[in-house]
Amino acid sequence: MNITHAYAAQDAKSKLAPFDYQPRELRAHDVQLEVLFCGVCHSDLHQARNEWKNTIFPVVPGHEVVGRVTAVGPETQKYKVGDLVGVGCMVDSCRSCPSCQEGLEQYCENGFVGTYNGEDRETGAITYGGYSTAMVVDESFVLRIPENLQLAGVAPLLCAGITTYSPLRHWNVGPGKKKVGIVGLGGLGHMGVKIAHAMGAHVVLFTTSPSKIEDGKRLGADEVVISKDPEHMAQHANSFDFILNTVAAQHDLNPFITLLKRDGNMTLVGAPEHDHPAPQVFNLIFKRRSISGSLIGGIAETQEMLDFCGEHGITSDIELIAMDQINEAYERMLKSDVKYRFVIDINTLRNQSAA
Repeated sequence: MNITHAYAAQDAKSKLAPFDYQPRELRAHDVQLEVLFCGVCHSDLHQARNEWKNTIFPVVPGHEVVGRVTAVGPETQKYKVGDLVGVGCMVDSCRSCPSCQEGLEQYCENGFVGTYNGEDRETGAITYGGYSTAMVVDESFVLRIPENLQLAGVAPLLCAGITTYSPLRHWNVGPGKKKVGIVGLGGLGHMGVKIAHAMGAHVVLFTTSPSKIEDGKRLGADEVVISKDPEHMAQHANSFDFILNTVAAQHDLNPFITLLKRDGNMTLVGAPEHDHPAPQVFNLIFKRRSISGSLIGGIAETQEMLDFCGEHGITSDIELIAMDQINEAYERMLKSDVKYRFVIDINTLRNQSAA
């Protein structure tokens, strides 16, 4: 009998603790992977504490997964034993709706299946995520990892990386759209700075913290603007082609909208607990500016992002932790006490379970 060792929350008030489960038998197109590293996303904390009111307990979080293939189903064609692979936020979708047909599985009209806290389309079983020693995933939702990248730093690319890459690509950042703003320097923001810089943009970081100026420039920002300084902000009025707003706290969008050129866009990827105040309509009308949102990326685009990061040597700035440090990491994450993403070394869970 195959037993997977994991960490799970049993209810909204409990800490994550050891939890064992039996994975599904390999289906024809399945890939079984030994999990090596798993990033810690803020949504993991939201789900573990049922802050979005949709958690099915017990919940095993984790959707920034890097591992190595240990077995494949009889009809699997894309991967073989020994391959380095990744799993992001989705493990299935309907595959037939217009969005899925266009390679935009994240917008599946029938709802994609989350890597954890999702419902298997065949059996109805609840999916468990990457805070685990092993996973079984359909090959169509498995990604190939560039071998030149440091694996622990790759894990956050499967969520933070694609969440920032997708809107930057969609809005054609690079040649022709040179001036790009990134709002916030956290797990998402630091990836946005790195990727926009690699795309050839002139990158301006917006932060409320003067202490982040030096780090922002180290990561690739050409300029850093303190967003709570009205004079500093006014110097950039009507000058941005595109702004990527990664902040997950409620805030006024108007000061950033006024920085956009005519036909400029600001895309929101941060998910605040409470909605932002409504923007001033005339601020949009008189320059034909727009605000949009973006959700992760499809499988093909996620592979494109990984290949791009491989070509440019991009990984996330991380702090590696042991599995039994996850509850402390959650508390630190709430205080923004991490630069810029926690990643779990799953070998520590393997060793703990063997002891």
